[in-house]
Amino acid sequence: MTEPPATLPTIPVMKPWLGEEEAAAAAEAVTSGWVAQGPRVRAFEQEFAARVGAVEAVAVSNCTTGLHLALHLLGVGAGDEVVVPSFSFIATANAARYVAATPVFADVDPVTGNLTAETIAAVLTDRTRAVIVVHQAGVPADTRPIYDLLRARGIAVVEDAACAIGSTLYGAPVGSDVDLAVFSFHPRKLVTTGEGGMLVTRHPAWAARARRLREHGMSASAADRHATGSVAPEQYLEPGFNFRMTDVQAAIGRVQLTKLDAMVARRRELAARYREQLAGLPQLQLVADPAWGTTNYQSCWVLLPVDSPVGRDELLARFTEAGVSPRRGIMASHLEPAYADLPAVALPVTERLTADSLVLPLYHQMTEAEQDRVVAVLHAVFGR
Repeated sequence: MTEPPATLPTIPVMKPWLGEEEAAAAAEAVTSGWVAQGPRVRAFEQEFAARVGAVEAVAVSNCTTGLHLALHLLGVGAGDEVVVPSFSFIATANAARYVAATPVFADVDPVTGNLTAETIAAVLTDRTRAVIVVHQAGVPADTRPIYDLLRARGIAVVEDAACAIGSTLYGAPVGSDVDLAVFSFHPRKLVTTGEGGMLVTRHPAWAARARRLREHGMSASAADRHATGSVAPEQYLEPGFNFRMTDVQAAIGRVQLTKLDAMVARRRELAARYREQLAGLPQLQLVADPAWGTTNYQSCWVLLPVDSPVGRDELLARFTEAGVSPRRGIMASHLEPAYADLPAVALPVTERLTADSLVLPLYHQMTEAEQDRVVAVLHAVFGR
């Protein structure tokens, strides 16, 4: 009889779904001669736009540069305020700083972790120029009332859809026919290119300008000149940035995009099984679909009860002892030293969520046995 291992393998919070198809696509890009931004980037943009129902998609180096570019397109700058959730990765707030605007933190809904029309309205001023609405951890925000509130005031909306590829909102994919939204292809996301991002918009003129700006303000890219056989020198129409994606990244992304539906389906199966296995622990609040859409379960976070027998950090230690590697919940940017210079704000829901939540392991290749190990720790702590 085979002896069980002395220690079980550690269960991570997530694993990327990369394999031979992605490796082959990347190798083909390298041998083609187009290593930098080229025809595969344009193909990836077209395929991505079709997948999310966007009019235009513009590939960029990462989601953070995409948010920066979105605010730049809107003309947001010094003296302006940008409302953002503190309950988000710090890049959301940083984007406002990149254009010399002031981030203004708003609180979030206690169930979805997202901004609402009510929490935004509470912090609007005559200096508010834009709001960045995050679809946090893949849970879609209820954007209709937000747009109704802000359009009447002439305030722009940028959707931070970093985590939301494959999520739906009002029956359509997140990113469908919006003014501006930005997605991430970081390794923690469902679709990954290692690093990378995609800005989507319903405005072709904005997309054309974004493509120039991502490449130093260049009037025609190298790929465009090659495709047309043009020998005319390019012009630099305005100061721009180096926010380009490579063809190698795009080749990987195109393969990943074909797997998206299977990824989302598997993650939703695993999340449903978590819900079933944790039904006997009603004090734990597991992230779920809101009434207006569906989540891709990019992150499966759980909120501990106010009277929890253990704190979040102690629970993380219990998991570590059991060979499980979850991570803390979503950060609160307003509590970070980088934003200590802003006036203190009261964000009770944000602070409760960030202090008492953690992200459970959930990845495409997860087995039921691995999931049972995660559930066992929670039952040992919270079961009666």
